Amino acid sequence: MRTYKILSDGRRQIGGFYLPGDIFGVEFTDDHAFSAEAITDTKIVVVKRSALIALAGRDATIAHELFALTGRELRRMRERMLLLVKSAQERVAGFLLEMAERAGVGNIVELPMSRQDIADYLGLTIETVSRTFTGLETAAAIAVPASRRIVLRNRSALRHLNG
Repeated sequence: MRTYKILSDGRRQIGGFYLPGDIFGVEFTDDHAFSAEAITDTKIVVVKRSALIALAGRDATIAHELFALTGRELRRMRERMLLLVKSAQERVAGFLLEMAERAGVGNIVELPMSRQDIADYLGLTIETVSRTFTGLETAAAIAVPASRRIVLRNRSALRHLNG
C-alpha cells in the first residue's frame, strides 16, 4: 500500500509505503491526512476506530502494540524530515536500507513500488532516482537485476552514503 496526498499544485506526495503485516491509517480524528492505494494485490482488514479503542482499553497487549505502532510511525516521520537536508544519493541509499530492514529478507529487496513512487516519496524526480540507482550500481553498492529487484551488495557503503 502507499499513502499519498495531492498537493494544491497537483503534485503527489507519498506519505508512506506499507508492507504485508503493517498497520496503517490509525488516526484519532474524523479526517484522514492521506489517501491510500494498493500498489500490488492486497488484502486489507478494516477495524473500526471505536472497536480498536475499546479493545485497547480491555487488553494491555493491544494497547502496547498501538503505542509501539505510534512510536514506529513517529520515528519514520522524524527520519523523513531529515531528508530535507540530504542529497539524492543519501535519500536513495537510506530508502533502500529502510526497505531492506522492513522486509527483513537478506540482501535482495523486492520493491513493490515504481520508480515514480520512490521519487514522489523522496521528493526527487524519477530521472534523479534512476540516475542514482545507476550510480550506486556503478559504485558496486547495489545490483539491479530487474527494475523492482535490488541486491544490496555493500550495505556499509550504503550506510556511509546515508549519512
